[in-house]
Amino acid sequence: MSSVAVLTQESFAEHRSGLRDEEITGGTPEDEAYIPTYLEAFPPLPEKGAPGEKSGEPTGAWSKIRPIKASVITQVFHVPLEERRYKDNSQFGEGEEAKVCLDIMQRTGAHIELSLAKDQGLSIMVTGKLDSVMKARKEIVARLQTQASATVTIPKEHHRFVIGKNGEKLQELELKTATKIAIPRPDDPSANIRITGTKEGIEKARHEILLISAEQDKRAVERLSLEKAFHPFIAGAHNRLVQELSQETGARISIPPPSLPKDEIVITGEKEAVALAIAHIRAIYEEKKRKTTTISVEVKKSQHKYIVGPKGNTLQEIMESTGVSVEMPPLDSGSETIILRGEPDKLGPALTQVYAKAKSVMVVEVSAPAWLHRFIIGKKGQNIGRITQQLPKVHIEFTDGEEKITLEGPTEEVEQAQVQIQDMIKDLMLRMDYTEVNIDQRFHRHLIGKNGANINRIKEQYKVSVRIPQDSERSGLVRIEGDPQGVQLARRELIEMAQRMENERTKDLIVEQKFHRTIIGQKGEKIKEVRDKFPEVIINFPDPSQKSDIVQLRGPKNEVEKCAKFLQKLIADLIENSYSISVPIFKQFHKNIIGKGGANIKKIREETNTKIDLPTENSNSEMIVITGRKANCEAARDRILAIQRDLANIKEAEVTIPAKLHNSLIGSRGSLVRSVMEECGGVHIHFPSEGSGSDKVTIRGPAGEVEKARKQLLQLAEEKQINNFTAELQAKPEYHKFLIGRGGANIRRVRDRTGARIIFPSPDDPEQELITIVGREEAVRLAQKELETLVKNLDDVIEDSMVVEPRHHRHFVCRRGQVLRELAEEYGGVAVSFPRTGTHSDRVTLKGAKDCVEGAKRRIQEIIQDLEAQVTVEVAIPQRYHRAVMGPKGSRIQQITRDHEVQIKFPEREESAGAEPAPQENGEASPEAEFVPRKCDIITISGRAEKCELARAALLALVPVTVDVEVSYDLHRYIIGQKGSGIRKMMEEYEVNIWVPQPEQQSDVIKITGQVANVERARLGLLERVKELQAEQEDRALRSFKLTISVHPKYHPKIIGRKGAVISQIRKDHDVNVQFPDKGDEQQDLITISGYERNVEEARAAIERLVSVLEEMVSEDVKLDHRVHARIIGARGKAIRKLMEEFKVDIRFPQPGSDDPDRVTVTGLPESVDNAIDHLLNLEEEYMMSVTETETMAAYMKPPSRGGGGGDADSGAPAKGFVVRDAPWNAPGNKAPDMSSAEDFPTFGAGVAPKQMSAWGPKKF
Repeated sequence: MSSVAVLTQESFAEHRSGLRDEEITGGTPEDEAYIPTYLEAFPPLPEKGAPGEKSGEPTGAWSKIRPIKASVITQVFHVPLEERRYKDNSQFGEGEEAKVCLDIMQRTGAHIELSLAKDQGLSIMVTGKLDSVMKARKEIVARLQTQASATVTIPKEHHRFVIGKNGEKLQELELKTATKIAIPRPDDPSANIRITGTKEGIEKARHEILLISAEQDKRAVERLSLEKAFHPFIAGAHNRLVQELSQETGARISIPPPSLPKDEIVITGEKEAVALAIAHIRAIYEEKKRKTTTISVEVKKSQHKYIVGPKGNTLQEIMESTGVSVEMPPLDSGSETIILRGEPDKLGPALTQVYAKAKSVMVVEVSAPAWLHRFIIGKKGQNIGRITQQLPKVHIEFTDGEEKITLEGPTEEVEQAQVQIQDMIKDLMLRMDYTEVNIDQRFHRHLIGKNGANINRIKEQYKVSVRIPQDSERSGLVRIEGDPQGVQLARRELIEMAQRMENERTKDLIVEQKFHRTIIGQKGEKIKEVRDKFPEVIINFPDPSQKSDIVQLRGPKNEVEKCAKFLQKLIADLIENSYSISVPIFKQFHKNIIGKGGANIKKIREETNTKIDLPTENSNSEMIVITGRKANCEAARDRILAIQRDLANIKEAEVTIPAKLHNSLIGSRGSLVRSVMEECGGVHIHFPSEGSGSDKVTIRGPAGEVEKARKQLLQLAEEKQINNFTAELQAKPEYHKFLIGRGGANIRRVRDRTGARIIFPSPDDPEQELITIVGREEAVRLAQKELETLVKNLDDVIEDSMVVEPRHHRHFVCRRGQVLRELAEEYGGVAVSFPRTGTHSDRVTLKGAKDCVEGAKRRIQEIIQDLEAQVTVEVAIPQRYHRAVMGPKGSRIQQITRDHEVQIKFPEREESAGAEPAPQENGEASPEAEFVPRKCDIITISGRAEKCELARAALLALVPVTVDVEVSYDLHRYIIGQKGSGIRKMMEEYEVNIWVPQPEQQSDVIKITGQVANVERARLGLLERVKELQAEQEDRALRSFKLTISVHPKYHPKIIGRKGAVISQIRKDHDVNVQFPDKGDEQQDLITISGYERNVEEARAAIERLVSVLEEMVSEDVKLDHRVHARIIGARGKAIRKLMEEFKVDIRFPQPGSDDPDRVTVTGLPESVDNAIDHLLNLEEEYMMSVTETETMAAYMKPPSRGGGGGDADSGAPAKGFVVRDAPWNAPGNKAPDMSSAEDFPTFGAGVAPKQMSAWGPKKF
């Protein structure tokens, strides 16, 4: 076993305690002037004892130090060969045993070492903290040693002792023996305990369990049923008797508490002890039963608690002093009878004590108005606190809403407290008053004010308390309490505030949100002016995120009206000043409009009082935006246009085109009008704003081009006019579907006959009855006439009937009348009524427009014919394809049922079906002999025969097929893509499943599964992707051309450049990769260039040119005083970089600690180097003057040296410092070191000749 000491806070405290004891017992005087000896201040360390010395002898102050307990332990145990779980010895230390040990170390924190014995057994050493070692040992045994199991049988009642409290005993036993112990549940009749682990562990655990059972065999449990009334005599006063009995006999005695209605006393312990305890208890019981008698007394129920006392202490006191038991009725019973049980001569004193205790406490009620309670209590309970401090045994209780105060406690103290409280009430009644005022609850929050500002002001000003009810109370009663005069003044102010608020009104103004910031102004300056003008009005703007236009005003009615008018005028001015027009001006004239230094544009802005915005110089826009009042904007526009006219031959023409044609002439996103402007030499065409109602279109530009544009616009307008005649027709929305017809058949016939376009309103249109007809006039008129005839017929409501066989009724009314709803929607809201179930009638009633009724009858006949002609077709498709045929959420099947008007039913799924046949491949079905349809493969189609066949064909077309595509194995990883993204994208795009073989198969076949059409598309897509990848491979091969160039390593940094700038530029310019040799490479001069061959050659040429320039460069050293280096370099090297760029040289300064700190190296072309050196020397001369001046000044500013003389000797006396007696330097022949001496205390870095030896030993430097 080995141990490692770890110093913890506790052990360190113990360690220090020895020194503390020594200090305390050292007899040190308490006099402050006491000077300790050198040995007391600095006790020497203990010397290592001689071999013959006893280790236990004390060695000075250090002997008191207690040893530190080890917190790390080591355990070693052996696993025999026959019990080893892993016996593969070929790779010891690398097999499963090592992995298991590593896992256990990580989980427990213990360190495990394995070694193999000569007998091939396993030696295991576990090191760590105790709990970690125990856990690790248990896991090692469980995982590295073969497990055996055994059972041990002990009595069922002993099991709980093996488990222990909260299972702690069982856990401890399992850890100690490294086994798993399974104890049967309490409801299991078995008494067998199962132990699993190693043989050694099982034997240990079995032994421990049998020991626990044997210990319990010596114990006994007895239950005595004795009358509850005698239990107090057995327990004794304060349970002393039963405790003494337990100590005397060694048995444990459990007596049920008085509140538990049980007669049973339980005694547990060793058999002899239990028998002895039972004998004692029976003796007490028999004696008390023979000697005691009872008396009953009536005591008020309210006084019972005083007889019982706190935690029953009073009853125990009576028992102790008289030996009489007092039996109290339960608190929840109404009985007032108390029974006293004891010896006859003791009952009298006990009864006296009971009455004394009952009357020892008095309860008094003092009348006090409920509103005064809080004043009696005082702020933070100060007033009532004074009484309770004087009379601590008195309990004072205030009840909310009740006009009384309850006092409880000893009679004398209660009477004193009653007098004090009554005096306090009289005083408060004289000084205080209260009143209540009813104020509408909606005004309460305004009375309180923001953060309670209003109500706190009233409280402070009038020295009153104001209680405003909570919103949840739904009460308007406000209570004011305090000084009578203050109460009346506060009441008057609150009523005035409420009256003002009743006169208050709230008004909402609609103000466009875009004007809110303008009204508020920068930092709220403008709205502050408005608020100052109307101080009684509160103006609330909505939060910008709410996108609301409502501004709320609140205040006195008249003031709100005035403020609203003011704001409306302000908004009107803003709206008037926000008028905006855009003026197109040719780009080349913009600078003339601005003028020299902005003179022209500034003058126009000032004189017209407008805001004029021009596009940026880089913008392609020619529009100049003018904002302000309408008249001012138009004046500014005219002036700008006049400038343009003066500068060029610009003509302006107006053409009249109906406003309804403007949008069609502008075209989608202005495409049509833009084509006209470009065709006519860049003229500007301006249409009036939408909704203005103006027909005037303005054309501006060169005279000839304006005329050309005018003719084109008029020609386009004429064409649009002819084909753009519009008529409108009103028809009820329910007729629209009938007018459109099934699949648009009716409306298509009208369009084909007339050539007009008919537009029905969309669900979002406000005018749901409006039908618009557009086209040539004659076509529109004809279509209008036809539609009006149809609508008129629809307005004639008739009622008709038809015969439908009852067997078909269910089809029409099932699914909540789905078919009937479709009929009503399709045929103008016709109402179809089928007879009730059970009437056996075949008469069906139809009510609606004549044409609608006729159409509905024809449709019903068609449905009946379909039902009668309905057949059922079965399609055999293997069950594994059903999910694919259905599609996501059954979408494909729903589409087939809609398209072919059939019903399709899939069979129930068979999970336990046998092996399915091989899947279809390459688009060909397996031979019929191979595919035997089962019940779960049959899909049923119901409908007309011809439609069922079409649906069958559609279903079969959905059956997935598989095709093989040959793709070179090398390309598979590129097709799959990063994390499967490539293959996933193809599967989503083509709606197929693509299977790529596993890498170990080295197969070239990729399988595609899906619908025939999708599979073919995916196959072509995959082949296209293969072509792309092959092209990329070829490109990679071309890019892989490599070339090496030999360049002396000293030029490499220059070729790389600062932060790789030069080489990055070469790589970017020539699209190549340039690789420099690593530090450990043999050939440090070889640079590798890779890329396209041509690019590589160009890059090599570029590097060679760079090297040739570098070879021409020279390096020269110049001596510059190191004190000026920092000035030349500048902040963050800014100055030196600028200098290097200016002279096209490289300048290197010496590293700190260099042998020659003044040497600076300049590298570059000879002429540039000479110029740079001259410049550096000039800078040195300039900076040295400044350095010299600074050093001279510093010499004058130095403080006097500490060795300097002069001055008063007394004034410079050193501080006393820390002084000791009997120091080595006080010995004869020695002297204390001179702290001012440079020899005894030299400056760092200065050599001093050694002096003679002293008590301190030779000096070392």
